[in-house]
Amino acid sequence: MVHAEGVRKHFGRLQVLKGIDLTVERGQVCCLLGPSGSGKSTFLRCVNHLERADGGRLRVDGEPVGYREQGSRLHELREREVAARRRDIGMVFQRFNLFPHLTALENVMEAPVKVTGTARTEARDDALRLLRQVGLADRAGHYPAQLSGGQQQRVAIARALAMKPKLMLFDEPTSALDPELVGDVLDVMRGLAEDGMTMVVVTHEIGFAREVADLAVFMDEGVVVESGDPRRVLVEPEQERTRAFLSKVL
Repeated sequence: MVHAEGVRKHFGRLQVLKGIDLTVERGQVCCLLGPSGSGKSTFLRCVNHLERADGGRLRVDGEPVGYREQGSRLHELREREVAARRRDIGMVFQRFNLFPHLTALENVMEAPVKVTGTARTEARDDALRLLRQVGLADRAGHYPAQLSGGQQQRVAIARALAMKPKLMLFDEPTSALDPELVGDVLDVMRGLAEDGMTMVVVTHEIGFAREVADLAVFMDEGVVVESGDPRRVLVEPEQERTRAFLSKVL
């Protein structure tokens, strides 16, 4: 589903990604771990072309991200074409980014109605189903300000799922939450994993990664230091840098 070869990204003179190689198979859950500033979120944003990679190749479901291929050459897509391809990739951010003037139900309905032209009755039925899936059917008429942080994040997950994505990206989805609210969001993500959703998750939740991930990737200073089965990478890491990081967070 995701295949990266030598992906590089820099901001001015700062090189944030220094050649990322990574493959995530369809139906896998991949957790990206590492210290702040290691390039995890930047890589995630490159996967759906919110950031333009400066080098290397990046494909989602076999298609170049942000480009079309003609022979051996890549040609950058127009923004409208990028947006159309981005519909297949759901993204959940650290901050929930809900529309404050819309109810939970309306937030989930908005993209299918406005972007894909789904009939409002169909979009409403789908939105109610998704709110039930994330345990918030009784909050459908509430505005974001009336919801806890954990509830807002679950609405954000439902909103991303409303576009029926083939891939879900999560950028530290629990880091802005009070500790007691984290569990409800992780439970929803566990459910998605059990349903076979392909997911790439930037997270500091080591327990979640150990329990749910099929692939754990430890990044530092813009490179993949170590990757593999979470039970090995997180329990018996081979690299000293991975061991040093885990000793501070476990």
